[in-house]
Amino acid sequence: MSTQAPSTKQSKTEDEIDLLALFGTLWDAKALILSITFLCSIAGIAYALLATPIYRANALIQVEKKSSGLPGMSEVSEMFGGESASGTEIELMKSRKVIGAAVDKAHLDIIVEPNYFPIFGSAIARRFGNHDKEFADPIFGMNSFAWGGEVLKVTEFNVPSFAFGREHKLISQGDGKYLLYSKQGELILEGRAGHTAEKEGYSLYVNTLSANKGTEFEIIRKRRLSAIIKLQNELGASERGKDSGIIALNLEHDDPVHAENVLNVIAENYLRQNVERQSAEASKSLEFLREQLPSIKRDLEGSERRFNDYQVKVGSVNISAEANALLEQVVDLETNIAELQLQQAELDRKYTRDHPTYQAWREQMAELRKRKDELSKRIQDLPETQQELLGLKRDLEVGTEIYTQMLNSIQELDIVRAGTVGNVRIVDSAAVNVEEPVKPKKPLIVVISTLLGAFLSIALVLVRNALNRGVTNPDDIEAIGLPVYTSVPLSDEQRKLDGLGRRRSTLRKKQKNQHPHDLLAQKNPTDIAIESLRNLRTSLHFAMLEADNNIMMISGPSPNVGKSFISGNLAAVVAQAGQKVLLIDMDLRKGYLHKMFGEEPEGGVSDVLAKRVSVADAIRPTRVGELSFMSRGTIPPNPSELLMSKGLTELLEEVKDQFDLVIVDTPPIMAVTDAAIVGRQCGVTMLVARFGLNPVKELEVTKQRFEQNGIPVKGVVLNAIERRASGYGYGYGYGYGYYHYEYKSDGSK
Repeated sequence: MSTQAPSTKQSKTEDEIDLLALFGTLWDAKALILSITFLCSIAGIAYALLATPIYRANALIQVEKKSSGLPGMSEVSEMFGGESASGTEIELMKSRKVIGAAVDKAHLDIIVEPNYFPIFGSAIARRFGNHDKEFADPIFGMNSFAWGGEVLKVTEFNVPSFAFGREHKLISQGDGKYLLYSKQGELILEGRAGHTAEKEGYSLYVNTLSANKGTEFEIIRKRRLSAIIKLQNELGASERGKDSGIIALNLEHDDPVHAENVLNVIAENYLRQNVERQSAEASKSLEFLREQLPSIKRDLEGSERRFNDYQVKVGSVNISAEANALLEQVVDLETNIAELQLQQAELDRKYTRDHPTYQAWREQMAELRKRKDELSKRIQDLPETQQELLGLKRDLEVGTEIYTQMLNSIQELDIVRAGTVGNVRIVDSAAVNVEEPVKPKKPLIVVISTLLGAFLSIALVLVRNALNRGVTNPDDIEAIGLPVYTSVPLSDEQRKLDGLGRRRSTLRKKQKNQHPHDLLAQKNPTDIAIESLRNLRTSLHFAMLEADNNIMMISGPSPNVGKSFISGNLAAVVAQAGQKVLLIDMDLRKGYLHKMFGEEPEGGVSDVLAKRVSVADAIRPTRVGELSFMSRGTIPPNPSELLMSKGLTELLEEVKDQFDLVIVDTPPIMAVTDAAIVGRQCGVTMLVARFGLNPVKELEVTKQRFEQNGIPVKGVVLNAIERRASGYGYGYGYGYGYYHYEYKSDGSK
């Protein structure tokens, strides 16, 4: 149980989120966060100012119940009115019949766009306000672009089937003349505004063309169905309130006049088709009655002729009172039967034969025919002359009654059809608020872009911090068995010296002058980094007492950790304490310690090992106390082989007796094996790790690599500590991408 407790405690600690450290990480990167946020804010402001404003046209339509306008005609008009659900009416508004009519009337299948200068050309064109001129003058002579005020109205543009949807380029030639080219630059048409130009399946009618000579326009002929679908998607329609019958229409476009006109056309087309739909029933009934009227009239005329002929034949005959009463009853029955027969066509169209309404009609027809049969039997009891006269009289009066009733019905239906207003009315015609575009919402865009910039910058900092596996906590180094002798803060003064050194190097090449004292310990001995190295000097004094010799090697896991900075300034600090120190640059590939002392690299270590220079001649005095220096020498073609020679042992044996301390600066062990070769002959080996650069795992592998070569690592110097609000870092993952480093000679002198 006791062995598991630390693991549980450690797991709990690792799972916790240190909000203070998280805030500190963001505070350390405040300059980056503010910069990215500011750039995103500027981008949002630029977009808000340059984006094309979008305007919204609004219209209001009411769907109401259809009612009859004439008293006494409720039965006739009842079947022509009705209440439509708003959802149904919205779908009708977006139907191809309504939208297609708007496309045809507004020529929405013809797309015309001026050629604006990229990015901000359209913004310049929108701000053209010189009303004394029709269009703006070209800027810097670029007359192929539209700069404001240009107008091209096309009311007809027919193309072959293969050219639908393709871009065409129309170039103004001045005075209303134009040239039409294909996208490939082939001339298609040449014409003038107000005239139709036709050629090889193309026809173009330009109603208005007002632009500079050379101004280009893009013109596209879309298929009608494509234009209809596009407008259907752009048209917004919604009911205001539940079951209110009030439908709001809206349409957005960058041209407010265009949006208003198109929305008005849609509303008018919908209103017209609604009226036509409402009057369709009356039109069909009227058409049926007018088809039957000639036949009824012919029957009436035949009945009248037969009645007159009979009277002429038999002379004047009086109808008895009984026969006259029977005649009136028969005429009423025949008229009712005729009316029911006229209704049968309507019932057959609306109902099935099993419908209750149809069944009631059949029962009523059967009852009338039964009564007619009864009257026919009574008529048969009359004298033959009276029967024949009664039959002719009956046919005449029934025909007259039916004909008169049909004329009245036709007149009534005509009035109903003419007075039909539909169950829809336009409450508000389309209107656009040109002072307040709906898009872009400039304040919102600026706020969103600023927040987005802040979010992206914070995410970038956190991701970068998560991916940065460099050690920032000395405790993490000591956890792998490497004591941290000191932590050296990042020196602002050294940064300045590094920049000054680079400039001096260039100057020395031109003037061949030496400029010493680029060594921080000499330039600014009170710097906080030098104070840290004095602490290291004290610690190393006791470490060297236990060493086999007075030679100390300084190496590191990777390049750019500051080995040379630590070596040079540590040697200067020890020398300033009165000890006799020799600093040797054994980085035979890229060593640059000679630059700190204003020396040339030739005549150094490589030259001694190659027996070209003696050790005494290679040792050079410096202006820093008892500090002497030996440069790297001429860059050899085989540094590792040269270090493995006996000359290295002879060199170190000779100098260790002449100096109190010999500090050897070597290349990084993870890049080349030179440090492993030199380290066998050194009493103390120190590693330099850079704050935030070298992962703990890399230091552990470095330690293992030295130990595999029989070289114990005394400790670590954590270099370039940065002052961070986040404090020390936590939670490192281990990758292996840092095991190999490129470390080639740069040939610098």
